[in-house]
Amino acid sequence: MSTKARIATVCQGGQLFNSVEQNREYVLRLLDLAAAQGTDLVCLPETFTTASVPAQAASEAIESVPGPTTDAVAERARQHRCYVICPIQTRRNGYSWNSAVVIDRSGGILGIYDKIHPVTTSSSYTAFEDGLQPASGLPTFDLDFGRIGIQICFDIGFPECWEQLARQGARIVFWPSAYNGGFPLQAYAYLHHYYVVSSVRSDKSKIIDPCGVILAETDQLANVIYRDINLDYLVCHYDFNQGIPDRILATYPGRVEIRSHRDDAHFLVEPTDPTLATAQLRRELGFEPTWQYHGRHREAYARILEGKPPLPQQAAHGDRAEWSK
Repeated sequence: MSTKARIATVCQGGQLFNSVEQNREYVLRLLDLAAAQGTDLVCLPETFTTASVPAQAASEAIESVPGPTTDAVAERARQHRCYVICPIQTRRNGYSWNSAVVIDRSGGILGIYDKIHPVTTSSSYTAFEDGLQPASGLPTFDLDFGRIGIQICFDIGFPECWEQLARQGARIVFWPSAYNGGFPLQAYAYLHHYYVVSSVRSDKSKIIDPCGVILAETDQLANVIYRDINLDYLVCHYDFNQGIPDRILATYPGRVEIRSHRDDAHFLVEPTDPTLATAQLRRELGFEPTWQYHGRHREAYARILEGKPPLPQQAAHGDRAEWSK
């Protein structure tokens, strides 16, 4: 199974209409454009069908799943053999939710993430997004190229969920939203070493790499972006590893991308050859990802704080120089 994928995202560019039908038609045109690029997944903006629609009409337009919007998106997913993240307001089990419906390549409903943190629409904090229900589950979704997570708009203010998605093995977190989000998206990408992809109703949807670097960004005129990424990547600390990037490039010329961030003391390893796995690179060249390097320190600190000497560890780098090539 390939871990490489072409990931696309769109922005509504502030083009908001007074009817569900007009909003749907506009965003579906963007979906058509994005999917036509040979993409494996397209992410759409938060509740794009009801944005700017008068409250009463928006309430009446809350959909079942499947429903009119997911049916229209599923048709395109089948046509282009791609996944689509379709964020809409849904009504299920007697409640209404701010949801992101994950539609698979065959047009089936793979799963749903319901927004855990809907924002208040009452000064007394007694109503949230005009009556939508806060959710409690934090699912991840296993696609044929890797595991993803989803957060929606106001979820950006609750870092514990972003950390939990990392613990659950998400390699990309998608963030449909009403607004751009700004620097926190880069911070989460860096802190948890996963890709973050936003899709917004405003103007700046972004693809951010696991070192917090913006790789691509939309604006009000360019509404679609995409990037080819490999979810089998590693973020590594330069300690004990300063010579590793050169050794990778020498051993596998033209088959691995290295993105160096010396100020952060990190580098990213991402194979461009789908037949090459990071596990093979680690085994052959003797290096470990940052999470494992930090984990070795945590293990030693815990013993010291218990009044015990730290146990010797057998790290992949052996006795290689720590701060030089």
